This record gives sequence, C-alpha cells and structure tokens, in this order.
Amino acid sequence: MFLDYVKIFIKAGNGGNGAVSFHREKYVPNGGPDGGDGGNGGNVVFVADKNLNNLVDFKFKKHFRAENGANGAGRNCTGKSGEDLIIKVPVGTVVKDTRTDAVVADLFEDGERFVALTGGRGGKGNARFTHAQRQAPGFSQLGETTEERQVTLELKTIADVGLVGFPNVGKSTLLSVLTSARPKIANYHFTTINPNLGVVQMFDDSFVIADIPGLIEGASEGAGLGHYFLRHIERVRLIVHVVDVSGSEGRNPYDDYLKIRAELAAHSEKLAETPEIIVASKIDLIPDSADEAVEKLRKATGKEVYAVSSVTHKGLDELLKVMKQKVDELPPPSRTEVDESAALEERSDQKFTVTRLPDGAFLVDGGLVDFLIQNVTISSPDSFAFFQKVLKDRGVIDELKRKGMKEGDTVVISDLEFEWMD
Repeated sequence: MFLDYVKIFIKAGNGGNGAVSFHREKYVPNGGPDGGDGGNGGNVVFVADKNLNNLVDFKFKKHFRAENGANGAGRNCTGKSGEDLIIKVPVGTVVKDTRTDAVVADLFEDGERFVALTGGRGGKGNARFTHAQRQAPGFSQLGETTEERQVTLELKTIADVGLVGFPNVGKSTLLSVLTSARPKIANYHFTTINPNLGVVQMFDDSFVIADIPGLIEGASEGAGLGHYFLRHIERVRLIVHVVDVSGSEGRNPYDDYLKIRAELAAHSEKLAETPEIIVASKIDLIPDSADEAVEKLRKATGKEVYAVSSVTHKGLDELLKVMKQKVDELPPPSRTEVDESAALEERSDQKFTVTRLPDGAFLVDGGLVDFLIQNVTISSPDSFAFFQKVLKDRGVIDELKRKGMKEGDTVVISDLEFEWMD
C-alpha cells in the first residue's frame, strides 16, 4: 500500500503540577516550604528518515501524544520531564496546519528535525513563592495543559527528473531500462499506481528519476489516478514528457501532449514553467514511419523531440546525455516555501483584552486569564494575593482604569465577578 497524504492529531505532553509541601523534621523547627516544581511535558518532533518511502504507518494510527511531565514533590524534588515523541516520516514530507493549510515545515533532508509542538511548562512548587512578606505560601502552580492539533502530512518526492504522460505510453519501461528500478509493467492502463524512483549512474555522478502514474484529461480536477500524484513532480528540475508516437492506444500524439500540458498548468503555474523535453516512445512499433511521426510531433510542438525505443534501446544513450546535461545546468530541487508567520501552537499567556459590557461591567479575557485561572486558588489568601499582583504587574489594572473603571464597578474574569475597590 502506498500512502502520500494523511491527516493526524498530535499533542505535546502536559506539564507536571508543582507541589505544596512543608519540611517536617525533628529538631528542625523552621523547615519552611519545600514543594518542588513539576516536570516539563515532552515535545512532538518530526524527523525525516531516508529509509521510509511513504506514509502508510499513519493509515490506522491517527493520534500521537507525547509523555506528560511528572508532578513535583516535597524536599524540593522536581518532577521528571516527559519524553519527547519522535515521529519518523519520509524525506520530502511537508507538514501543514490542517486548520489554516499553512506550510509549517518541509523535511527536505535525511535526519532533519522539526519540533511541531512544545511540551507544557511544569508548574512551580510553593517553595518558589516565598519572600520576606510571604514566608509560608500554601499554594503552587498547576502544570501547563497543552492542546491537541491536527496536521496534514503530504509527501512530495524529491527527484531530479519526472516522467509524465498518458497511461501506457512507456514511462515505466523507460525507467526500468535507464535505471535499476523494477516497476510493475503490463499492457493495461494504470499499471503504475504509485510513484517509482530510479537512480541513473553515470561514471562518478548520478541523478534520480521519478515515474509518475499516468495522467488523463481532467486529472487536475480529480479524474483517474494521476491527480493524486501531481505533487510528486512539483520539486523536479526537469520534466520528461513521454508521448506514444505509435498511436498504439488509438490517440493522437500531439493531442496527448497538449492535454497533459494543460493538466500540469491547471495544477500549478510553477509546474507549467518547469523545463521540459519531449520523448517520442515506442518507435519500434512503427519502424517504417517512425521518422515521419517524430518530425510531425516536433513541428507541432515547436520543441526538440528525442525518439527512443525501450525495447531495442535505440536513442537511449542520446536521451541520457541530454537529461544529464539539463540536470547539471538546472538548479537543484527546492524546498516548499514555509509560512514563517504560521505556528501550530500559540503561547498567549501574556495577552489579554478588556471589554466594556452593555451592563457597565468590565470583562477581562485572553490567554493571561486562562493562565491565572489555571494556576490560582482563589480560596487561598496567599494565592489570591499572587493573583492580584499579576493583574497589577501585567498592566491589567491600568488598562481597566484607562477604559473608565471606577470604584464600585464590576470586573468579570472568567466565571468570577469582583467589585473594584480603589
């Protein structure tokens, strides 16, 4: 089974909770608070692996979660941090945020790593909240809770040359005689149902050829099988357009050429501009009229046409030389452009908004509020004092006053209501 497009869910580990603990030991009258911090949650990391060639491992498993951080403990013991979750994907895998369809990573080289989600921060233990006025804090922080995200994994083959054309025009046979690849070959449409890669070895140099499953008219809109694999030729330096000039399928070679060109253009303007050479295949089936058929295609397209027979190997040496020359002249395969402004996670625990409600109350909302509600115990005087201090230090009080808050006004923070006293 070949799979090159999947959607999965990933989640970084939650941070461990900080501990509330007080040192209790004989002959130590003033042990004081000794609650340790919680451990950080594990990250979710994608790693490119050259030994993988498709995304079939994600066919049945859709949810991936990193390990949570352990809770802190007494004696200032910090909880163990969660293990990172390593997800191996084939080289050439593009990672997208499913919600926005923005590209967040392109794992282009073997061993390349991408930290998709960062584990939650561990909460602070009560030992971290001591100061001269608060010598025995009875509260601690909870660990940061992370959110599950959905990502799209899309495999785009990294090859120098891409073979394109209608089904059964001889692409797979050509690949097999030019390289050591052994694709499935038979005389029926859609023999090739997934991209095949082969390496051409020329002296001390080499280049990679990808055989793309046959396209048909309407492929860019979902017709046939080839439309699933158009993405695999987006990176190639050179397109080798294979045309059956023998007419063995009862089609006109020039019409075939125009239809495939139209499908490439409909899929991507960049793809339509990729350098191309035309290969007239199966000339062994029309030995008496091969030259005439090739010349006719050359005049119709206005481009150079290379006549080959994969059966008799005629014209293959010349084709290889031309392909190698083009590959050397053209720039190497490029990465998919990553949206630098896109991110799977948003750290917003410093942000807040203040809104005046129709009844005159003031609503404080945003990531800072979520952070406070998660980490503050309102029933604890020490914890509530910390809550008030954060509101002042982060500018919430100043913003409320700027919006017109006066003594006696109601302030709503999450599901809590307070009456402001100046």
